[in-house]
Amino acid sequence: MPPAPGDRAARREDVSEAVWRTLAAKGFGGLTLRAVATEMGVSTGMLMHYFPTKRALVAHALDVLEKRTANRPRRGRPAEGLPALRAVLLDILPLTPDDTARNRVWVSSWDLALADEGLGADQAGRYTRMRALLRPHLEAARHLGQLPAAVDPERLAATAVAFVHGLVVQALFDPERFPEDVQTSMVDGFLRGLTADVPPSSPH
Repeated sequence: MPPAPGDRAARREDVSEAVWRTLAAKGFGGLTLRAVATEMGVSTGMLMHYFPTKRALVAHALDVLEKRTANRPRRGRPAEGLPALRAVLLDILPLTPDDTARNRVWVSSWDLALADEGLGADQAGRYTRMRALLRPHLEAARHLGQLPAAVDPERLAATAVAFVHGLVVQALFDPERFPEDVQTSMVDGFLRGLTADVPPSSPH
């Protein structure tokens, strides 16, 4: 018998928490109805009222992951332009245990997204939103003279996303070579490279 509407709503948060704990421990490769049911101490039959297919479970897991990513603690935004962009990039990197766990789960989801057209489109949408998040900081940096006037903020946002996610992957696979201080230094080096063609300020 399916759960009553009130019970279903009350249990959905418990289900989401169990999905997250399973993801954090096993990644998407270990995400199954049986694994989530074991985490909750319930039967797989009960979970099938929520997720009739494996794809429904995966879609919910991606939604849980995206919400946790959006609600994660973030650094305060300093001055406009490149300082604010620096804070955003550092928020993406695996610099804390929680950030590392989230990034490991995201990376484990890519294989599924590449194999499923719908999930792939969802992932492409996430990258579109990430570029849109960075672009205003780049536009502000150009307006403030921190970047060359001819720079294309849209293209540079794509470059920044490619850089930071490349660094994420390296740090996940080789954390001893890419500890927090190295990751931070590489972000600073990347940002310095963006300003290479900016003429020095005139003395007053």
